[in-house]
Amino acid sequence: MMNENLNKQELMLENGSTKNKLYSLLDPKYILILLPLLFVVAFAFIPMIKLFKLSFIDQNGFTLQYLSQVFTQKIYMQVILLTLKTGVIVTVLSIILAYPVAYFIVKTKSVRAKKVVLLIIMIPFWISLLVRTFSWIIILQDQGILNTLLIHIGLINKPLHLLYNTKSVTIGMVHVLFPFMVLNIYSSMENIDMQLVQVAQIMGAKPIKAFWQVFFPLSIPGILSGSILVFVLSLGYFITPSLLGGSQNMLISTLIQNNISATLNWPLAASLALVLFIITMALLIVLGLIMKRNHMIGDES
Repeated sequence: MMNENLNKQELMLENGSTKNKLYSLLDPKYILILLPLLFVVAFAFIPMIKLFKLSFIDQNGFTLQYLSQVFTQKIYMQVILLTLKTGVIVTVLSIILAYPVAYFIVKTKSVRAKKVVLLIIMIPFWISLLVRTFSWIIILQDQGILNTLLIHIGLINKPLHLLYNTKSVTIGMVHVLFPFMVLNIYSSMENIDMQLVQVAQIMGAKPIKAFWQVFFPLSIPGILSGSILVFVLSLGYFITPSLLGGSQNMLISTLIQNNISATLNWPLAASLALVLFIITMALLIVLGLIMKRNHMIGDES
């Protein structure tokens, strides 16, 4: 009898703990996490896995034909290398342009001026990407604003070919991704204690030396986080390269779209998407390790 009573009590406790777990899952804080997670799994991960499956499974079963085609045919490797090259150039240009702007915002003492500059930087987010891209077509075309101005002031005699090439794609993508870099660097700079720079100057360091040896190293986490964001976004950008780029300067996103809509070669498009995904994840892991190492060095110092 005692054993039976103990078993009943254990069952009651187990049922009670199960109910408590179910009730805890119904807590609003868990629901706010679970619903977005389920949405991402259902509408992002599952379709992505099904697409990647096409790269090595066709109507005849398992095959590596399409993946080997990506790595053996020169045209596909050229497109992948051009995509990586363009991503690096866009990231570097974004850093060069964004760092002075972020530094200016941090050094500006007027709160109102800071808000105005940040508002100007945020304005592109409120304008359609198509509108911004078509505006570059108007500016860069042979009879566009830029060529007309350069001819009018006598710097050139004939229009420069600035559209439908790598230059136009780079310009358009830097314009689109520039705010992401500025905001990342600015958020990092905003947390830097400016008294450290002042102390360095009091100790005899010149302003330039104090900047490079004190302020700049502390802003590197913002540069790294902005670089990761800009580079990863540039790898998969579609609208800007497809509208501003030419057939000789095709990026991988445009090539994937052509294989899906024009040639209907879904397995090859899936293989290209899988390669892009693997490259992106590998780069994210490497950059994440670099950021972790930089953070550990900063803590030690």
